[in-house]
Amino acid sequence: MNPLLIIAIPLGLVILGMILNSIGLASYHPPSSAEQDPVKRLTAEKETYRKLFDLQRSRIMKRQKRVGQYSWLLMAAFIGAFIWLYMDTVTKTGLSSRIAALQTLGTEKGEEMVLSVTLSDGNNVKYLIKALKADKFRSRTKARFRRSKSALRRRIGASS
Repeated sequence: MNPLLIIAIPLGLVILGMILNSIGLASYHPPSSAEQDPVKRLTAEKETYRKLFDLQRSRIMKRQKRVGQYSWLLMAAFIGAFIWLYMDTVTKTGLSSRIAALQTLGTEKGEEMVLSVTLSDGNNVKYLIKALKADKFRSRTKARFRRSKSALRRRIGASS
């Protein structure tokens, strides 16, 4: 799995949590009482504000509980991601440290080379590296040089 994906999952959870936490945040003011008597109006408004306060408190308590549960999930995702990244790094560096020695050796013909890889456990693996034919390489280079030289002459002649 790609290490960037491992980091993207917890970050995506953080962003999702921020979005979900901001949903439903609205200020609500109860309408004022239509009572004419000031004592009855104050009593009615007191009761409506008490109900509003109790409603808001119950919502906040539910939100706190939900945020607490979500934060545990988020912590587990971050811990899991960093453990995975650590293990991935250890295995990749472990594989690279298994190579004890590299040697290049020439063959009898002299046209090819042998790459000898010695692992830390003593095993030896050899790879044959074939060289590009020198004649083909020279002819390709000369052809490219001729093409670029003639193109340069055409440009100089056209600008004069």
